[in-house]
Amino acid sequence: MLRGVLGLCGALFFVGGVGAQTIRIAAAADLQYALADLTGQYEKHSPAKLAVTYGSSGNFYSQIQNGAPFDLYLSADVTYPQKLVEAGLGERDSLYRYARGRIVLWVARDFPLDPALLEWKILEEPRVQKIAIANPEHAPYGAAAVEALKKAGMYDKVRAKFVYGENISQTAQFVQSGGAQVGIVALSLAISPAMRDGKRWEISQELYPPLNQAVVMLKSAQNQSAARAFLEFLKSDIARATLKRYGFTAAEGSAAAMAGKP
Repeated sequence: MLRGVLGLCGALFFVGGVGAQTIRIAAAADLQYALADLTGQYEKHSPAKLAVTYGSSGNFYSQIQNGAPFDLYLSADVTYPQKLVEAGLGERDSLYRYARGRIVLWVARDFPLDPALLEWKILEEPRVQKIAIANPEHAPYGAAAVEALKKAGMYDKVRAKFVYGENISQTAQFVQSGGAQVGIVALSLAISPAMRDGKRWEISQELYPPLNQAVVMLKSAQNQSAARAFLEFLKSDIARATLKRYGFTAAEGSAAAMAGKP
């Protein structure tokens, strides 16, 4: 805890000289609740304000390539931030793995089947007509869902039932609203206040590549000092403990910047 407090104090000292600034953040949709909590913690002690936009990591990657005005990019994977560094759009020394995500099968509380009992078999049930997953073309959680389904031998059996969310948050909304009976969603959303009363089964992490999530500061950032201060806060024990409460685990290699590493 002392280390976390010192880290936060250091970050605030770093930003103290820049006055009240707004840090514009593009954030993966799985961070919706965790980052809101972190934002509240940070803004209590910092003059900087965080303006967060949530969405698909792949869509943000394309937008940033086209000049979208963000200071920080928190992706649901490592690949997109690394590509920005390689393209000369991201600051190499800022690249950092801040968390590792997990995926679960989730159904509403009143749905008659329980994924914790049926596991993968729930997807083949006749009462499951639609399965919501994030679009694997640009959402890392969708790509992880597809990989897990393939390794479990389920993909070809149930792919005709798929409905695709633009990002993992929209995917969760599909199954919450009844547009799909089952969703493969981020654990961080499944345990959020909006979804924690549902039923879930965690998919083995051995079935999909590690969802190591990374952040990078953009070279076009207008508020670099403030952005770096928030990055230091993300590395603190306080921030890590908050992420853990929302279902994230420590990313592989998260103790240091991971520029140039897979």
